[in-house]
Amino acid sequence: MPVRSSGPRRATDPRKRREPRSPVPPTEVDLWEATVLESESTLTCQALYSARLTGQDASSVTFRQCRFRGADLAECRLDQVVLSDCLVTDSSWANLRADGGEMARVRLAQCRMTGVTWADGVLRDVTVTGCRVDLSAWRMTTFDAVRFEDCNLQGADFTNADLRGATFRGCDLTGAVFHHASMEGTRFRGCTLAGVGDFSSWRGAVVDHEDLISLSYGLAQAAGIQVEN
Repeated sequence: MPVRSSGPRRATDPRKRREPRSPVPPTEVDLWEATVLESESTLTCQALYSARLTGQDASSVTFRQCRFRGADLAECRLDQVVLSDCLVTDSSWANLRADGGEMARVRLAQCRMTGVTWADGVLRDVTVTGCRVDLSAWRMTTFDAVRFEDCNLQGADFTNADLRGATFRGCDLTGAVFHHASMEGTRFRGCTLAGVGDFSSWRGAVVDHEDLISLSYGLAQAAGIQVEN
């Protein structure tokens, strides 16, 4: 099981890219029937089905081989949270704050993650599919073998993030911010990229040729080119 990082956080070398590894499934899970998350607690092989945890404040909580389905963690403050080998489906993380949090071998699908703040954290072997992740903030977070697919990421903030191990497929990134992000090897395919800012951070990014259309106006503006109709 992964533990909290003790050394420097480094993203995957873009020359050695790999797909996210799948979560290790538990042999069985127990239905979690508690209603309060305790700081510095560890939940192992628990099924948090339809759990209502809205607005709770707990630090250093660890979830190992847990299953979330229809769980509501909206408005929670879970700094230094760790999720490993977890599956999260049809759940709400709206306005969840998890500064310094870590995810390893985690899949999130069909979740509402509007306004999530995951600053100065680490995501490793994570897949986010069909989720609403608009207005989220990932400042100074490291992405290592992470894939966003068919997600709404409008207005997402990746300032100072290390995105060298990230892939975006079929995502709406309208108005997303990449100020001072590390993006060598970051891949974009089938994405909407209108209104993204600070192209100085895009050096080394890999963009599908069809995605360049939505980038063209921003690139022209950054170069001081006036476009006439």
